[in-house]
Amino acid sequence: MEIKNVCIVGMGTMGSQIGIVSAGGGYKTSMVDTSEEKVAAGLRTVHLFLENRVKKGKMERERMDEILALITAEIDMAKACGDADLVIEAVHENIDVKKAVFERLDSLCKVGALFASNTSTLWITEISSATMRPEKCIGAHFLIPAALTPLVEVARGLQTSDSTHDTIVDFLKKCGKQTVTVTDSPGFLINRLYLPMVNEAFFALETGLAAPEEIDRACALGLGLPLGPLAAADAFGLDILLACMNTFHSELGDKYRPAPLLVKLVKAGHLGKKTGRGVYDYRK
Repeated sequence: MEIKNVCIVGMGTMGSQIGIVSAGGGYKTSMVDTSEEKVAAGLRTVHLFLENRVKKGKMERERMDEILALITAEIDMAKACGDADLVIEAVHENIDVKKAVFERLDSLCKVGALFASNTSTLWITEISSATMRPEKCIGAHFLIPAALTPLVEVARGLQTSDSTHDTIVDFLKKCGKQTVTVTDSPGFLINRLYLPMVNEAFFALETGLAAPEEIDRACALGLGLPLGPLAAADAFGLDILLACMNTFHSELGDKYRPAPLLVKLVKAGHLGKKTGRGVYDYRK
């Protein structure tokens, strides 16, 4: 199957970035969210990211205009996905929410359309069970920031067909991404390795092993990470980290127990940059 039209469901941080990736690959890309406010915020995110690339000399303004010309956005899901050959879901990391989206897409999209979930911890097989086309469902886990990170994890569900897998891999390669294919399992590969390390950094902070700046500096300089684990958690959201660790804990056992300090910060509403406070204070 040839992919020409792509729909992105969800215009938050990940969805907006995935929209840039898709349009950057030359695909007509429609984006959809549940309110005018979310759509406007998503489009602002897209524009600001591309403008920043131009200002840094990483992209020509003509290239930015080409990408923007391929992007449309709205709140009408039926209109956004009606002609889509591929729909990429990037909504809240909650199994019930994702299954509801896939069930609705199944009724709105044409028969041959493929569905990909950007889930980072949930079972593709379970998400695809909400559709009548599980063989056309797959995981496409983009890493933060999706528009810049070269790798995408491709996760095959129990019934994902070879054709679906090969089509998604080809699409991602045309978008300039490299891929690794993994089996269906909580966290897949990257998060299965990375998030427990981030969680362990909260244990280290809680026990007074080192100050947060020292923990992050040690990992950045000693392990070559682009961003220390505590700063990274603040960037993608402590609530997201906790949700992922709770999934790991329930599915894989006690060694994935969330750090008590992480739980405490989330309960306090200190979710990271998006709330102004997390491990670090961003209000200034």
